[in-house]
Amino acid sequence: MQHLGTGIGWRPEIADAVERMPGIDWVEAVAENVCPGHLPESLVRLRERGVTVVPHGVSLGLGGAERPDAGRLTALAERAEALGSPLVTEHIAFVRAGGALTASERLEAGHLLPVPRTRDALDVLCENIRITQDALPVPLAVENIAALISWPGEEMTEGQFLYELVDRTGVRLLIDVANLHTNHVNRGEDPAKALDELPVEAIAYVHVAGGFEREGVWHDSHAHAVPPAVLDILADLASRVRPPGVLLERDENFPEPAELKRELRAIRETVEKGAPTEKGGVAATAASSDAASEASADAPSPSPDEAEEAQETQETQDASQQAGTEPARQRLALAQAALLSALVAGTPVPEGFDRARLAVQARALASKRADVVAKVAPELPEILAGTYRTAFLAYTHGHPMTDGYRHDAMAFAEYLLLDGRLEDADVHRKVRDWWLERSGPAPLSRRPAARLARATRRVLLRR
Repeated sequence: MQHLGTGIGWRPEIADAVERMPGIDWVEAVAENVCPGHLPESLVRLRERGVTVVPHGVSLGLGGAERPDAGRLTALAERAEALGSPLVTEHIAFVRAGGALTASERLEAGHLLPVPRTRDALDVLCENIRITQDALPVPLAVENIAALISWPGEEMTEGQFLYELVDRTGVRLLIDVANLHTNHVNRGEDPAKALDELPVEAIAYVHVAGGFEREGVWHDSHAHAVPPAVLDILADLASRVRPPGVLLERDENFPEPAELKRELRAIRETVEKGAPTEKGGVAATAASSDAASEASADAPSPSPDEAEEAQETQETQDASQQAGTEPARQRLALAQAALLSALVAGTPVPEGFDRARLAVQARALASKRADVVAKVAPELPEILAGTYRTAFLAYTHGHPMTDGYRHDAMAFAEYLLLDGRLEDADVHRKVRDWWLERSGPAPLSRRPAARLARATRRVLLRR
């Protein structure tokens, strides 16, 4: 497993600081924010200096009931190749539900939601990971996520779930110690027990991040300093195995570079202090890996006939397995659709869930929608001034997200225009102009007059 060292999450807001920061061995970039044909100049410069760049996906929904979307897999593979990455990472989560499997409207969470730790969910996840591994040019590692809510009727602990996942697929793990802390506070799960049960030798690298607690709920914000409790879990993990890489995540509310350097220093020191002895830790892991490599090298190569027979057998097994997961996919689809609908569309809470905790999660999802739309469409908060957030949160009631955040911004503007909620004529005009500029396939200035007229009628302009 490649040694990565100490890294930081690359974000445009701190790109200059990251380039100037000493001791950065590698960075991680959100895959969906990188265009293979137009890489950010900062990432290009980092790569030229020998800094490894790993694409970190957030939209596959590997834990969802549907098989991974071919277009998303292709896009992820393209980013790995464009960045020359040694691996790709994604999450053990579902991000959408509904659609054909449930004959209902497809809903988007806009967030990483936990999968139930059940046999059905594990079977589906294993197949989805195999499909993803086959589509990628480099190895895949998957991340444990933070959660506010627990599924009723779970059959495994997190450690057991991850152990079996690795055993069945060979996938690598991205262990987020901040998420282990979050699940300790929110779900009463013991981080030490999770580390006892999961296969630490499969760890590709580790995430470290901050958050905050409010009313007994820990929010994994990635916008606050790393707390001592998270560093304690990192030390526990480092005492068991030397992680190939450790990375500091920060997504917003970025501090001064000096503060980021301080956190990186604390992370390095924690790993060094917790490093296992050679006899029982790193050396043992390395010896196991070397033995496996030697055994593989000594194994005789199969003949062409044997290789063809093995391929046919594997294809038969894959087809049988795919057919075998269909009932599990159907059951998982219904469960996830019911949960997501309760969170974003106000439908009844499914039996067995904590209603109070689901209400907290629903508010958090609506708040995140408002924040992200404000980033992808910054003109709207500027036009609406102090009324933006109140108006957007009102819009989320009865208007679940069915596509990405950019589509959500357009739908919000239509909602304001069509429902007559903009009493100020100047604000109405500015929202109208913003919507018209973005509603067609070309900018307003290059659109034919007839198309402009049709777009105008669509929003029922009355002013």
